[in-house]
Amino acid sequence: MNPVFVITVLLWLSMAGLAFAVLRRASYWREGRATTAGAYGWANLLTIPKRYFVDLHHVVARDPYIAKTHVATAGGAILAMALVFLNYGLAIYSVWLDRAIFLAALIMLVGAVFVWKRRNAKDVPARLSRGPWDSLPWLLGSFALGLAMFMLLPTSWMSGSLAIIVALLIAAGAYTMTFGAAKGGPMKHAMAGLLHLAFHPRQERFKDKTDNEVVPPTALKKPLLDAKEYGVGKPVEFRWNQLLSFDACVQCGKCEAACPAFASGQPLNPKKLIQDLVVGMVGGSDSQYAGSPTPGIVVGKHSGGPGKPLISQMIEADTIWSCTTCRACVQECPMLIEHVDAIVDMRRNQTLVDGNVPGKGPITLANLRETGSQNGYDIGARYDWSVDLQVQVAQPGRPVDVLLIAGEGAFDMRYQRTLRAFVKVLNKAGIDYAVLGGAETDTGDTARRLGDEATFQQCASKLMNTLSQYQFRRIVTTDPHVLHSLRNEYRALGGYYEVHHHSSFMADLMEAGKLTPKAAAVLADKKITYHDPCYLGRYNGETEAPRKLLKAIGIKVVEMERHGMRARCCGGGGGAPLTDIPGKQRIPDIRIADARTIGADVVAVGCPQCTAMLEGVVGPRPEVLDVAELVAAALE
Repeated sequence: MNPVFVITVLLWLSMAGLAFAVLRRASYWREGRATTAGAYGWANLLTIPKRYFVDLHHVVARDPYIAKTHVATAGGAILAMALVFLNYGLAIYSVWLDRAIFLAALIMLVGAVFVWKRRNAKDVPARLSRGPWDSLPWLLGSFALGLAMFMLLPTSWMSGSLAIIVALLIAAGAYTMTFGAAKGGPMKHAMAGLLHLAFHPRQERFKDKTDNEVVPPTALKKPLLDAKEYGVGKPVEFRWNQLLSFDACVQCGKCEAACPAFASGQPLNPKKLIQDLVVGMVGGSDSQYAGSPTPGIVVGKHSGGPGKPLISQMIEADTIWSCTTCRACVQECPMLIEHVDAIVDMRRNQTLVDGNVPGKGPITLANLRETGSQNGYDIGARYDWSVDLQVQVAQPGRPVDVLLIAGEGAFDMRYQRTLRAFVKVLNKAGIDYAVLGGAETDTGDTARRLGDEATFQQCASKLMNTLSQYQFRRIVTTDPHVLHSLRNEYRALGGYYEVHHHSSFMADLMEAGKLTPKAAAVLADKKITYHDPCYLGRYNGETEAPRKLLKAIGIKVVEMERHGMRARCCGGGGGAPLTDIPGKQRIPDIRIADARTIGADVVAVGCPQCTAMLEGVVGPRPEVLDVAELVAAALE
């Protein structure tokens, strides 16, 4: 048999298989809802190279071993197949191209060997899925080996049993990359992953940040309630490019390893959740799942279909209510999947359609609608703690430089100490500021995370109407959740504000020479670490200002293992303290254990949620102090 004929036939069979795979998986994606008209066209395909080599590899490169392995395996495969198509698909039959194909196949083979080595090491990460994923290195290696042998061995040798062996090696790998992917095998992630980069549900993730963007990369998108967009109750109610993104999952488990709920033993595993959504999209049961299970939930007892309800049939309700919306899963995902968006979409359906919110969620939502406060407090008492500090209340027609918005933390006696400390700093720096006083209502952040979009929009409209009555240059807040809502999520409703976190604001004051602190003697011999709030770090990219601030007052921050953009969540976001889904241990206990591990005496924080959660840990623990308290102590 003519070897050239064999490789040409295999090439076109593979091309046909690839086309079949794309069409087969696309038939599932097409069941989803339409996206915004005009936002996604064929031109999006041109964005793949940049997003693959830059955006995606920025995430993959955090693990150097896998980054190099991925470059070798995926890069070698793509280059080899492109050259095969060029040389044999176009009938060029160049010897030099054959040599280039051999080198590309060799690179791919080396990459496959290192993938196998990673999966068979003594310290193999428990987060990796097994089953078909364990056989993948062998199948990719067989393709690379067969292709290399075909290009290396003399044509006269390529006959009889040797030719059959080489053909089978190539065919085995080609099958798993094409027809195997169509059936939902591991290699579907490569095909779906590339298309996912082009048609990503959050195109804003790839754009340069601008002050005028309506939906910043971490802001939840505004559903159209008038168009009856009440979240997702069935797989077909996800947008088609969300379904595509679920297929892109490589089951590496990095989201699982980062998830605070999973670590605490609550019934949430982000990787398993995405795989359940894939099964729901295609139809069937989760019995073929070969990764770490969701804590407390047996694998193989759930099933679903495109038009079947997700909650209780495919996914347990407690799973979606365990999420703290910390975005650690999104931050770690090498395929750039948006887990939190999917969870909030399902919460919206549970809240707006079925009215199923667990724990204290319903009471909180009712309080927000009726009083403008999560706990039903008299909002006129929000600033009672400030009466002796000469804090002026904003008045219409009287411009101020800074409008201080305290948020729900202002009702908490412990956090009032933080607010008093911050006000003392403002007074010391001579800042022209005011508070809203009894006019301040809740931003609606918690309502939105609990899926009650209607209440969020009601809260946002009310607060935006209040803000429109006053003249101010910028807003400063001690609450990252308030910061995120006002800075990012109100934009879709027409509210554009310059908003600063108090840590960055104080850092700027020091740099401008308006504050001249001294190292606080009481802290001189204490080891201090800093806990990054999720809504300040991952949501708003601010990790350096608080550290710069602490350094300016003579504090050397001793870092916990997980810090900065990869910090562990305190457990206080996303309404999690309200839904209160039980686990084996509390998330804040795990975070305090991180601080104990490095021998910290003080945990510096910058969020009322973090303060409350970390101070709620029972037993011996480090002292929890807001950065404003530390700065105020240094000024005294």
